Amino acid sequence: MSAIKPPPPLQPPPTKTPSKTLNAISIPSHSSRQNKTAIKCELTDSPQKWTIDCVSSGDPIHIILKPPIPMASSTFGLDPSIKNSKRICLFYCSEMRDLAERIAAESDAIELRSITWRKFEDGFPNLFISNAHGIRGQHVAFLASFSSPGVIFEQLSVIYALPKLFVSSFTLVLPFFPTGTSERMEDEGDVATAFTLARILSNIPISRGGPTSLVTFDIHALQERFYFGDNILPCFDSGIPMLLNRLQQLPDSDNITIAFPDDGAWKRFHKQLQHFPMVVCAKVREGDQRIVRIKEGDPKGRHVVIVDDLVQSGGTLSECQKVLAKHGATKISAYVTHGIFPNSSWERFKHDNGGNPENGMTYFWITDSCPKTVEHVKNKAPFEVLSLSASIASALQV
Repeated sequence: MSAIKPPPPLQPPPTKTPSKTLNAISIPSHSSRQNKTAIKCELTDSPQKWTIDCVSSGDPIHIILKPPIPMASSTFGLDPSIKNSKRICLFYCSEMRDLAERIAAESDAIELRSITWRKFEDGFPNLFISNAHGIRGQHVAFLASFSSPGVIFEQLSVIYALPKLFVSSFTLVLPFFPTGTSERMEDEGDVATAFTLARILSNIPISRGGPTSLVTFDIHALQERFYFGDNILPCFDSGIPMLLNRLQQLPDSDNITIAFPDDGAWKRFHKQLQHFPMVVCAKVREGDQRIVRIKEGDPKGRHVVIVDDLVQSGGTLSECQKVLAKHGATKISAYVTHGIFPNSSWERFKHDNGGNPENGMTYFWITDSCPKTVEHVKNKAPFEVLSLSASIASALQV
């Protein structure tokens, strides 16, 4: 009986020279008895270089690949800024058509959508949202104008309906929060309608993306942000950046002083305008009259711009204008985010062509948050309209 041969001793694995090869794939070729070859593809440390090595001959063939085209700038031929933007379907009320078109012109990522605004014979709204199935899964926004109590209900009906159409998110853009000046009770029985409207908006149905986002500009009282419930996320923006941009374009931009008609306006805006010299005015009582006085600052020899969040009749602005002129202001202009001007009160503000600051304004800037006022004052000196369109387009991308 033959002895069993012991197994051969284990050989140490062959040492290999360290290679920079990152990946290798062996692909068997069609083989025959006479020819057994393989193609080996190696990815070297250069991401553009592949090596094909024929095992039988040992002569490598090098193939240099073109660098990959960056996807961010080539996909579907879209501009990178558009590709990375959130696509928005923007609905709007009839009053806001012009502003909606300006917002859409700011970005190709914003698409205007229409609503049919009709009424039944009894006056109640008969509304229709066009292509409701087409906004499923989309980011949707509505541009509102609560310019009078009569238009609020029909817009609320649409605002409550849109989030329930299976949309990804819903944003309400309400540039002017109209009940903002009625934000507190001073006597028992007063109704703080700002709180009432905040509660109504806080009950907008939740969309697939969560609570509604609310974008509004220069709300009258800062504490009103606490009036909203957890079902809405208010974003408080400002029109002051548009004013700053316009002031930089003036020929006397280095001679500007900002004036505030009262302490409330100073509290709201002084931090955004702190690099300008400032004048603060205040109403004081003299006998039976309340008159405007300069509380601090010096307007002498300056182009003074009065800044406030809104104007109604314009009485306070007019009194502030007179006292600034009396103390030596050479030019007087005004800016308000919301030009409400009920009963055509804008007509009291005349244009000063130079040398008459006590009776006329060099400029009176407003935004397009109140579209009915814009219709009346456009192309009428001293009024100029600064559009919120760029700011709103930006806010819709947040």
